[in-house]
Amino acid sequence: MNKITRILSIVVTCLVVGYFSGIVTRSSITTWYPTLIKPSFNPPNWVFAPVWSTLYIMMGIAAGLVWNRIDFEKELVKKALQFFAIQLALNALWSYLFFGLKNPMLAGLEIIILWLMIYETYIQFVKINKISGYLFISYLLWVSFATVLNGAIWWLNR
Repeated sequence: MNKITRILSIVVTCLVVGYFSGIVTRSSITTWYPTLIKPSFNPPNWVFAPVWSTLYIMMGIAAGLVWNRIDFEKELVKKALQFFAIQLALNALWSYLFFGLKNPMLAGLEIIILWLMIYETYIQFVKINKISGYLFISYLLWVSFATVLNGAIWWLNR
């Protein structure tokens, strides 16, 4: 596979994960989520789709660039992509816990683990391809914000 094919295949994978996470989220956005007390810094609902779409594309590009180094740093790339897969699965799980199960506390605990996996993925990616690591910084910052938001929502609704 060439570089572009690798990047595109992972971008599509990330967008598909995002799509399925969105399915879990959609019904709760109009029913359960509006009933929650939210902090003053809660963004409007329309912000989330473009932000997450951009982040999924950036994640896919980052992972594709790392995957492209497989012929030169096989073990390091495999390890980095394993962390990537774990954090992507945790990313999807968060939507299910928060919106599907309607459980901000459980989602809050899980998002801490997600943040740690994103950070570790960043550390692994930057060793292989600096641009890949840099592409993960926005994701790390957004999930940091989401962690605070998740915690605030839990606190206000406990």
